[in-house]
Amino acid sequence: MNVRSFQLSDYRPLTALLEDVLTEECYEQTMEAFARQLSWDSELVLVAVEQSEIVGMIIGTIDNNKGYYYRIAVLPSHQRRGIGKALIQSLRQRFEQRNVMKILITADEYNEPVLPLYEAMGYASNDFYRSFQKLSIIAG
Repeated sequence: MNVRSFQLSDYRPLTALLEDVLTEECYEQTMEAFARQLSWDSELVLVAVEQSEIVGMIIGTIDNNKGYYYRIAVLPSHQRRGIGKALIQSLRQRFEQRNVMKILITADEYNEPVLPLYEAMGYASNDFYRSFQKLSIIAG
Protein backbone atom coordinates (compact mmCIF):
# COMPACT_ATOMS: atom_id res chain seq x y z
CA MET A 1 0.00 0.00 0.00
CA ASN A 2 1.24 3.47 -0.91
CA VAL A 3 0.05 6.82 0.47
CA ARG A 4 0.55 9.80 -1.82
CA SER A 5 -0.87 13.20 -2.70
CA PHE A 6 -4.07 13.38 -4.70
CA GLN A 7 -3.63 13.59 -8.47
CA LEU A 8 -6.22 14.78 -10.97
CA SER A 9 -6.48 11.25 -12.42
CA ASP A 10 -7.69 10.12 -8.96
CA TYR A 11 -10.85 12.21 -9.12
CA ARG A 12 -13.31 9.59 -10.43
CA PRO A 13 -12.11 6.66 -8.29
CA LEU A 14 -11.94 8.92 -5.22
CA THR A 15 -15.48 10.23 -5.69
CA ALA A 16 -16.67 6.63 -6.20
CA LEU A 17 -14.99 5.65 -2.93
CA LEU A 18 -16.67 8.53 -1.11
CA GLU A 19 -20.07 7.68 -2.60
CA ASP A 20 -19.60 4.11 -1.40
CA VAL A 21 -18.49 4.98 2.13
CA LEU A 22 -20.32 8.18 3.09
CA THR A 23 -23.97 9.02 3.56
CA GLU A 24 -25.49 11.26 0.91
CA GLU A 25 -25.44 14.37 3.11
CA CYS A 26 -21.89 13.68 4.30
CA TYR A 27 -20.81 13.06 0.70
CA GLU A 28 -22.16 16.45 -0.41
CA GLN A 29 -20.40 18.29 2.43
CA THR A 30 -17.19 16.36 1.84
CA MET A 31 -17.16 17.06 -1.90
CA GLU A 32 -17.60 20.77 -1.21
CA ALA A 33 -14.70 20.71 1.27
CA PHE A 34 -12.64 18.52 -1.07
CA ALA A 35 -13.01 20.97 -3.96
CA ARG A 36 -12.16 23.92 -1.74
CA GLN A 37 -9.12 22.17 -0.24
CA LEU A 38 -7.84 21.28 -3.72
CA SER A 39 -8.02 24.95 -4.68
CA TRP A 40 -6.09 25.93 -1.52
CA ASP A 41 -3.57 23.15 -1.10
CA SER A 42 -3.87 19.78 -2.82
CA GLU A 43 -0.87 18.43 -0.87
CA LEU A 44 -3.18 17.98 2.13
CA VAL A 45 -5.47 15.58 0.26
CA LEU A 46 -3.92 12.11 0.42
CA VAL A 47 -4.94 8.82 -1.12
CA ALA A 48 -4.04 5.26 -0.21
CA VAL A 49 -3.38 3.08 -3.25
CA GLU A 50 -3.21 -0.70 -3.29
CA GLN A 51 -2.51 -2.51 -6.56
CA SER A 52 -3.36 0.68 -8.51
CA GLU A 53 -6.76 0.99 -6.78
CA ILE A 54 -7.63 3.89 -4.49
CA VAL A 55 -8.74 2.23 -1.25
CA GLY A 56 -8.68 5.22 1.12
CA MET A 57 -8.36 8.98 1.39
CA ILE A 58 -7.97 11.75 3.93
CA ILE A 59 -8.58 15.49 3.66
CA GLY A 60 -6.69 17.89 5.87
CA THR A 61 -6.44 21.63 6.06
CA ILE A 62 -4.36 24.24 7.88
CA ASP A 63 -5.83 27.36 9.43
CA ASN A 64 -4.07 29.80 11.75
CA ASN A 65 -1.14 27.40 12.26
CA LYS A 66 -3.47 24.57 13.27
CA GLY A 67 -3.79 21.40 11.23
CA TYR A 68 -7.18 19.74 10.95
CA TYR A 69 -7.97 16.18 9.97
CA TYR A 70 -11.26 16.82 8.20
CA ARG A 71 -12.49 13.58 6.64
CA ILE A 72 -11.10 10.07 6.29
CA ALA A 73 -12.65 7.25 4.30
CA VAL A 74 -11.52 3.69 3.57
CA LEU A 75 -13.35 1.17 1.41
CA PRO A 76 -15.26 -1.25 3.66
CA SER A 77 -13.44 -4.21 2.09
CA HIS A 78 -10.10 -2.67 3.15
CA GLN A 79 -10.96 -1.48 6.66
CA ARG A 80 -9.13 -2.77 9.73
CA ARG A 81 -5.93 -3.29 7.75
CA GLY A 82 -3.96 -0.21 8.86
CA ILE A 83 -4.90 2.00 5.91
CA GLY A 84 -6.61 4.65 8.06
CA LYS A 85 -3.62 4.77 10.40
CA ALA A 86 -1.22 5.12 7.47
CA LEU A 87 -3.30 8.01 6.07
CA ILE A 88 -3.40 9.76 9.46
CA GLN A 89 0.37 9.31 9.97
CA SER A 90 1.16 10.60 6.47
CA LEU A 91 -0.99 13.71 6.94
CA ARG A 92 0.55 14.26 10.38
CA GLN A 93 3.99 14.28 8.70
CA ARG A 94 2.77 16.93 6.26
CA PHE A 95 1.48 19.03 9.14
CA GLU A 96 4.79 18.67 11.00
CA GLN A 97 6.79 19.61 7.89
CA ARG A 98 4.81 22.84 7.81
CA ASN A 99 5.43 23.57 11.49
CA VAL A 100 1.79 23.31 12.49
CA MET A 101 1.51 24.19 16.20
CA LYS A 102 -1.51 22.01 17.02
CA ILE A 103 -3.32 19.21 15.23
CA LEU A 104 -7.06 18.79 15.71
CA ILE A 105 -9.58 16.24 14.53
CA THR A 106 -12.82 17.61 13.16
CA ALA A 107 -15.42 15.81 15.25
CA ASP A 108 -18.68 16.30 13.44
CA GLU A 109 -21.55 13.84 13.45
CA TYR A 110 -20.02 11.97 10.50
CA ASN A 111 -16.60 11.51 12.10
CA GLU A 112 -17.92 10.15 15.40
CA PRO A 113 -17.46 6.50 14.31
CA VAL A 114 -13.75 7.03 13.53
CA LEU A 115 -12.81 8.97 16.67
CA PRO A 116 -11.72 5.72 18.42
CA LEU A 117 -9.15 5.27 15.62
CA TYR A 118 -7.62 8.66 16.44
CA GLU A 119 -7.70 7.81 20.16
CA ALA A 120 -5.87 4.54 19.44
CA MET A 121 -3.19 6.64 17.74
CA GLY A 122 -2.67 8.77 20.85
CA TYR A 123 -5.05 11.66 20.31
CA ALA A 124 -7.16 12.71 23.29
CA SER A 125 -10.64 14.17 23.52
CA ASN A 126 -9.17 17.69 23.80
CA ASP A 127 -7.75 17.17 20.29
CA PHE A 128 -11.27 16.88 18.87
CA TYR A 129 -12.57 20.05 17.29
CA ARG A 130 -16.32 20.03 17.70
CA SER A 131 -17.94 22.60 15.51
CA PHE A 132 -20.99 22.87 13.35
CA GLN A 133 -18.98 24.87 10.83
CA LYS A 134 -18.00 23.23 7.58
CA LEU A 135 -14.40 23.11 6.35
CA SER A 136 -15.24 25.86 3.90
CA ILE A 137 -16.03 28.13 6.85
CA ILE A 138 -13.24 26.94 9.17
CA ALA A 139 -10.41 27.62 6.78
CA GLY A 140 -12.09 30.25 4.63
